[in-house]
Amino acid sequence: MRRTLYKHLPGVDMERIDKAVAYASEKHKDQKRKDGSPYIIHPLAVAEVVAEMGLDLEAVLAALLHDCIEDTDASFDEIARLFGQTTAEMVEGVTKLTRANFDSTEQAQMENLRKMFMAMSKDIRVVLIKIADRLHNMRTMQYQTPAKQIKKCRETMDVYAPLAHRLGMQKIKWELEDIALRYLDPADYEDIMSHLTARKEHDEAFMQAIGEKITERLSGAGIQSKTYGRIKHVYSIYRKMQQQGKTLDELYDIYAFRVVVDTIPDCYNVLGHIHDLFNLVPGRFKDYISTPKPNMYQSLHTTVIGRQGIPFEVQIRTWEMHETAEYGIAAHWKYKQGGEGGNEKDFEWVRRLLESQQDTDAEDYVNSLKIDMFDDEVFVFTPKGKIVSLPAGSTPIDFAYAIHSGVGNSLTGAKINNRICNIDTTLSNGDIVEIITSKSAKGPSRDWLNICKSNQARTKIKQWFKKEKREENIVYGRASFEAEMRRAGLPLSITIDPEVSPQLLKKLSFDSWENMYAAIGYGGLTAVKAIGRIRDDINRAVKAQSNEKQQQQNPLRTHPDSEAVKRNRHAVNGVIVEDIESCMIKFAKCCAPVPGDAITGFITKGFGVSVHRADCPNAAHRDEPIQAARWVRVRWANMDDQPFETTLELDCITRDGLLLDVATVMTTNRIRVKELNGKDLPDGHSVFTVRFEVKDVAELDSIRNKLLNIRDVVGSRRGQN
Repeated sequence: MRRTLYKHLPGVDMERIDKAVAYASEKHKDQKRKDGSPYIIHPLAVAEVVAEMGLDLEAVLAALLHDCIEDTDASFDEIARLFGQTTAEMVEGVTKLTRANFDSTEQAQMENLRKMFMAMSKDIRVVLIKIADRLHNMRTMQYQTPAKQIKKCRETMDVYAPLAHRLGMQKIKWELEDIALRYLDPADYEDIMSHLTARKEHDEAFMQAIGEKITERLSGAGIQSKTYGRIKHVYSIYRKMQQQGKTLDELYDIYAFRVVVDTIPDCYNVLGHIHDLFNLVPGRFKDYISTPKPNMYQSLHTTVIGRQGIPFEVQIRTWEMHETAEYGIAAHWKYKQGGEGGNEKDFEWVRRLLESQQDTDAEDYVNSLKIDMFDDEVFVFTPKGKIVSLPAGSTPIDFAYAIHSGVGNSLTGAKINNRICNIDTTLSNGDIVEIITSKSAKGPSRDWLNICKSNQARTKIKQWFKKEKREENIVYGRASFEAEMRRAGLPLSITIDPEVSPQLLKKLSFDSWENMYAAIGYGGLTAVKAIGRIRDDINRAVKAQSNEKQQQQNPLRTHPDSEAVKRNRHAVNGVIVEDIESCMIKFAKCCAPVPGDAITGFITKGFGVSVHRADCPNAAHRDEPIQAARWVRVRWANMDDQPFETTLELDCITRDGLLLDVATVMTTNRIRVKELNGKDLPDGHSVFTVRFEVKDVAELDSIRNKLLNIRDVVGSRRGQN
């Protein structure tokens, strides 16, 4: 670590560093890592990553001490006294983030993300240390259990890699993604690695030839430069294969070259030489120097084709831009004294993300967060030349609300490049957008919620409806809720039952039905999600009321010696066969019935009775004389705790991260998944197959609704086991 400190922090006070190392070593002396090594190895490794980022002495000290409050008897006051108030506050901040659980319910996940953004708004170094902590933990992931590996890698892909991207820390982002992919999709990871290894000599020869050609041209022109060639990282290749439906052999644009020069004029000079040396690929040039990304990234990007017919990307930047591209906001500690470069005010998106959680359903917030944090940006201009960054796919509605909520609320039309356009037009890089407003505008339309792309615009529209249209929201929300209740086959009367209603409202986190209807009306909650949360409670209440009613009508039904109980004693696998005392039972794989499904039984030869759903195609001809004798009546017994396997097939629009979203829903709802796989179709769609265990058809319907609420999941059907 000393070599790293001397390289990145020349003149650092090593006496204070040694003091912190000794303190942390003493506090962690009785602790071991999963691999059996002394625990102090971890803080030392995290501190080295922080030093490589170029952060200051206080951040390195906090990295060395970051687990002391969490895992030892060290206190905030003691650390503040020995190492300073700033260091102690950073250690406490990292401790709070360590306690955050990003794999829990949407509500808890939203709260934990809020804590992270609050920490960023106070001192960005806290989050940088936490990212360094996660990076070292990922580097040693092989010592964790398989379940822990999957959990931590999903968390890394959902939270830490997007966060590193937004902070401009591309080098760390790439490493996090590659390690996570190794555990989340080991087969594809190993396949890519073996292909890259097999063609290593060819790739190295190609890159060396191109690099020498660029260097020779620039040297001859008197331009001081350094050229680097590399293969794009594994996860980037994996995404290209998934998006384009190609094998690695069919991908060509996996090579990238960086040319680093001294000045900005040199960047544009180099660009001219590159375009003279190689053929330009139209539409693939981007100028991030004149229009930097929100995470401060700057470079010229161009894609060209050499004589071999192989396309490759060339990135041209200065040395300072190069440091920023590698370490993002952390790099500014090298160029601006006192940490000025790390001021969170440079990151308007942090404030937007904190604001956007207001009046937003937790699941919506977490899902839309992935758009605001991870999607590509589009850069457009106001008529006065101000640059506005929006998520890719944004419309004039998103642009208007990015300017000000008042502009969005009074929007009546828009111009793009001085031409009138529809407000649902998708914006492109470089567009000049002008918003047409009117004082007599009636405010946003509910349809805008389906048009806009950014979480910021959606939140401000919902806030307007919440404030201005409460009575209308209640009427609209009640109608939506009742329609969904009828569609789900649930009784509306249950919501006014004085014994059941308080329990349902508590589950929904509302103190009255009117407030819940209003939330549906302004878009803070959907009727489908509301019913999905209380469906199981309603079904239990209805079942209890039905049993109570039957008991009142026929008290003998619940007697231990009643005929019903006697018949239940002969249940096999949760199923009773009428008129047959005892026999083998198996569930048909063609339809995979679960409790609550209407069922019928077929007497097989040598394997007892095969149970089918009544609507199974294989049971469609059971009334025909040739088969009628082998079909028998069956019914479900009272087997509340017995799990049953079933399968759902999900029709989806292909996109990155969808498989992780499906897995997250199943994990969040504590569903035991037996199999989860997907297949891409040639028309931009995919089919995911999920085999899992449920107690009954009510739980199956609940999970199905939650899966259908995932963005880009467009349909579902019961599949074969």
